[in-house]
Amino acid sequence: MLCNLLFGSLLLAGCGGSNDPIVVSDAKPVTPVVPVVVPPTVVPPVVVSNERWTVGDLHVHTFQSDDTQQTTTLDQVLAKAFTTYGLDWAAISDHLRVSNYDNNGNRLPAAIPFSKGMADYQVPRIKALQAAGTYADKTIFAAFEWDMPTHDHANIGILTDTPMSAAALKAANQFEYLFTNRAASDFLPADVAAWNAADTKAFSTHADAMAAIAWLKKNYPETSYMQINHPSRNLGSYTIAQLREMNDLAPRIMFSIEGMVGNQMEPDRGGYTQASATTPNPVALTYGGVDYLVATLGGTWDALLSEGRHIWNVADSDYHFKTNGANSSGYSPGEYAKNHLWGEIKDPKSLLAAMRGGKVYGTYGDLISALDFRVTSSAGTGEMGSDMTAKLNETLTVTVRFKSPDRNNYEFQVGSGVPANLKPQVDHIDIIAGNITGLEVAGTAGYSRATNPSTRVVKRLTASDWKLDADGYYAASYTMPATTSTYFRLRGTNQGVNVAGETSNGEPLADVSIKASVVTDAATRFNAINARNYSDLWFYSNPVFVKVGGA
Repeated sequence: MLCNLLFGSLLLAGCGGSNDPIVVSDAKPVTPVVPVVVPPTVVPPVVVSNERWTVGDLHVHTFQSDDTQQTTTLDQVLAKAFTTYGLDWAAISDHLRVSNYDNNGNRLPAAIPFSKGMADYQVPRIKALQAAGTYADKTIFAAFEWDMPTHDHANIGILTDTPMSAAALKAANQFEYLFTNRAASDFLPADVAAWNAADTKAFSTHADAMAAIAWLKKNYPETSYMQINHPSRNLGSYTIAQLREMNDLAPRIMFSIEGMVGNQMEPDRGGYTQASATTPNPVALTYGGVDYLVATLGGTWDALLSEGRHIWNVADSDYHFKTNGANSSGYSPGEYAKNHLWGEIKDPKSLLAAMRGGKVYGTYGDLISALDFRVTSSAGTGEMGSDMTAKLNETLTVTVRFKSPDRNNYEFQVGSGVPANLKPQVDHIDIIAGNITGLEVAGTAGYSRATNPSTRVVKRLTASDWKLDADGYYAASYTMPATTSTYFRLRGTNQGVNVAGETSNGEPLADVSIKASVVTDAATRFNAINARNYSDLWFYSNPVFVKVGGA
C-alpha cells in the first residue's frame, strides 16, 4: 500500500511498509477535511470609450447647387474641409432644386432633379474616394437643403439603416417628388405610381411643410433630421408657434437651428440683406454674426429653452464659394465656423445620435478650441444637452474650462493663403440662466410667446476669474442656490463689454454692412469683410437643464 496516502488535502500519518496496516491513534474516526474552493476573481472587462471631441459642418454646397457660381467641385470642397481645415465630419447639402451640373462642373444635357444628381454623381464619388483610402477615416454623407413651403431653407438628412445606400437615395428621390414642384416626368413612372398611391404631393403651404415632417417621422423616425437654416434671414420666415409646432410633431427630427449662420464673407454678414435697408428690421439682422433668434438674450431660443425643449444651436459654413470676381460669399468648411461635437463618431448614424444628445458648441474663428461646461448638484453632474436634478435651495456649481489655439485661420490678403498668425483671445464668458416653466400648449396664448423674461447673465467671467489648470485649460466656477428649475448656457467673445459698434453692456450689436457701393475695390472690400469677421468672434454652448425638486 502506498505510504503517504493523500486523501483530499489531508496526509494520513502512520504509514508503514507496503504490508503494514494503517493505524489511527485512539481508534477515533477521522473526518476528512474538505478543501474550500475559492472561485477565481472575475475581472470585469475594461470598457474603452472612443468618445471624443470632433469638429464638423452640416451645411456645405458644391457645383450641383447652381448658386455656387460654378466655382466649387465636390473634390475641392472635400479637400478644403478635411485636408486644409481638419474637419472630422461633414454633410454635403446641395439645394433640392434642379441641377445643371455634375460634380466637376460639366454642364448636363438637361437639368435633373438634385436627388438624381446625388445618386448619379455625388454619392458614387464620395464612396469611391473613401474606398480608395481618401478620407476613409472621415464621416461624410449626402443630405440636401430644401426650400420649405412658405418658410425658408431646411437641411434634410435621410440616412435609413444604411446611409447613402440605394434605399437612402430612393428616399431622397421620393421626398423631392412629394414635397417640391418637380414634375412627375422627372421621375420613373413606376415610382410615381407607387408614391401617388401612398401619399399626396404637397409643396405650397405651411400645412404642406408639416406634412413633409410627418412623412419623415412616419417613414424614418430615427434615421432622419431636419435643421432650420438661417431662420431670420428673410422676414417672417417662421413664427415661434410654428417652430414649436414642428418640434412638437417630431422632436427627434426637428431639434437643431442654425443660429450661427454661414455666408459670413458676404457684405451683409450671413447674407442678411436687411442690413442694407434704409430702416433695417432688427429681427432680420445678425449680431456678432449670429441670427437674432439665438443672439438676443431672452429671445426666441431662450423662450424655447424655457420649456425644456431639446432644440440645439449649431454653427455652419453654408459654403458656396469664398470669392469669385467682385463677389464674395462664405468661408470654406472648417475655416471660420465649426461645430465641436462630443461622441463616438464613426458613421452618419452615430453622428446623428450625438447631435441629438446635444453635447455640442459652435465657434467662429476658433475663439475656443475646447470647452468643458458642467453643472453639479448633490445628485450628480450635467453637461451640455443633459437633464439633471437638484434639491431645492442646495448649491449648484457651474464649472467652465476652455482652451484657445495659438492661432486661427485669419489670412491677409484674402485668398493669399498667408496666415496672419492671429491668436484668438477670449475677453469674457457669460453664464446665462433662464427659468424652466414647462411646455406651452398649442391653442393657448403662451404658444406664441417669443421671449423668456427670466433670462439673465448670472455671472460674467473674465481673466480675473479663470486660472490655468494642470490640463492646460483656463478654469473658473460659479455657485448659486437652486431656487427654481433652470437651464444654463454659455456665450463668449473676444469683444469687450462696451465696444463702439460691437457691444453694449455685453450684448452684441447689429453687424455693419460693407457694401460695394461703399468699398468699390473688390480686393479691399474682401479684406475689410474678413477683418470685420475676425475682429468679432463668438462661441455659444448648448444648455444644461436643471430640474429642482419642490420648486
